[in-house]
Amino acid sequence: MAARALDETYDLAIIGGGVNGCGIARDAAGRGISVVLFEQGDFAGATSSASTKLIHGGLRYLEHYEFRLVREALMEREVLWAIAPHIIRPLRFVLPHHKGLRPAWLLRLGLFLYDHLGGRKLLPATRTLDLARDAAGAPLRAGYHRAFEYSDCWVEDSRLVVLNALDAAERGADIRPRSRVIGATRAADHWQVDIEQDGERTSVRAKVLVNAAGPWVHEVLAHVVRVNSPANVRLVQGSHIVVRKLYDHDRAYIFQNADGRIIFAIPYERDFTLIGTTDRDYKGAPHEVKASPEEISYLCAAASEYFKAPVTPEQVVWTYSGVRPLYDDGASKAQEATRDYVLEMEEAEGQPPMLSVFGGKITTYRRLAEHALQKLAPFLPAAAKPSWTGTEPLPGGDFAVHDQPRIVAQVKRAHPWLNETLAHRLVIAYGTRALRLLDSARSAADLGRVFGADLTEAEVRYLIREEWARTAEDVLWRRSKLGLRFTREEIDALDAFMLMHVPYRLNPAADRSGAAR
Repeated sequence: MAARALDETYDLAIIGGGVNGCGIARDAAGRGISVVLFEQGDFAGATSSASTKLIHGGLRYLEHYEFRLVREALMEREVLWAIAPHIIRPLRFVLPHHKGLRPAWLLRLGLFLYDHLGGRKLLPATRTLDLARDAAGAPLRAGYHRAFEYSDCWVEDSRLVVLNALDAAERGADIRPRSRVIGATRAADHWQVDIEQDGERTSVRAKVLVNAAGPWVHEVLAHVVRVNSPANVRLVQGSHIVVRKLYDHDRAYIFQNADGRIIFAIPYERDFTLIGTTDRDYKGAPHEVKASPEEISYLCAAASEYFKAPVTPEQVVWTYSGVRPLYDDGASKAQEATRDYVLEMEEAEGQPPMLSVFGGKITTYRRLAEHALQKLAPFLPAAAKPSWTGTEPLPGGDFAVHDQPRIVAQVKRAHPWLNETLAHRLVIAYGTRALRLLDSARSAADLGRVFGADLTEAEVRYLIREEWARTAEDVLWRRSKLGLRFTREEIDALDAFMLMHVPYRLNPAADRSGAAR
């Protein structure tokens, strides 16, 4: 196996290309810190693409008195919506009152706190629904008469991750997907980080190391860095199912279950309904997680308690499952384990420090990054600069939160031959950068081959060039969810095309500057 000399030095090396690692990389790069990030696979390849796709305060966390977490998350909803209005949008949630479960007064109290705890300004307030009169009652079984409707936000979770990585790269970070860290050792004043990528081994130096490996955080500590940590991670499996659209309106449902858990039913990709999630302890390898038959049956049964038309396993068109790396606070049940994050600094006198990230949720990733840099400020003076990520848009998000229709119209004016459905899909994925993707096209034919659904060669080439896409899976399940509309033959054809057109090394920042760091 080939090896290169140790010739690169950075302020900060990050292990992990999920939402927390990419969020820290973006924030640090924007403060003038030299950053390198290593991800063993594709961005959001594990937990960060397996969420319920919500930017939310976590209504049920109020029952566990996690007021700080809920407040921080509630405050982040409108902040994240403002910096990424293409991939984040408001969503109304309908909570039917179930007479046998939580009393109505308790739900009203929780929602009153939810409305007022986080400084809500743009999202609509809670209201009470008469399900006999409101369209939200039509899909539900008889016996549900009243509901409460409140606001949270929807997010394209894996795109949130890749846009953070892209913004970090454009601010000077060295972003390296498909780079597995195989060792990290302390020297007198730096870490030596050894990496394996494309059959080649390299090493870099860094003043500070961040372990943001998600479900692999303990594996990195034990087998890569080889240190003992008093903190423990609790792996909790969350699985989701997708079925054909169960109702016609555009609101989501939150359902209470007799076991104390809740599930969501959410409009998904125009023609589908997403149902999830489960909460159970997981003991296996994180990369082997998948929805079990028991979980699928559980989600179907839970949804069928509310919907008139039963939901059965035979209706499921896709499942996905992820492992949440929660901080182990000793909770007896998986659903009671804290979703708050813990940042553990490991340092010895006169030795370079390491910060490990435990827990967290996608809604609070940006605040987690700010807090991480606060902890690193004694070692990296630039980390003490003012926070900035809450006001600067992510790539493509440079427009007002209610202006998405205007951007679609702008794309249509520039390319009048483009059909409305494709124009809308491109804008909610790429925002104003849809114009960059379409820049040289003067007709539909200029977009090149159509691989399936409305995915064109122009879009695939853009994803290869700008967003590190390398396989059909990257494109169809993380840069988009077009995999729901592709046949096996179309997926194979896309993979074959990408195999021929992906360059050996992918680094958009290097490509734009003309040379690697």
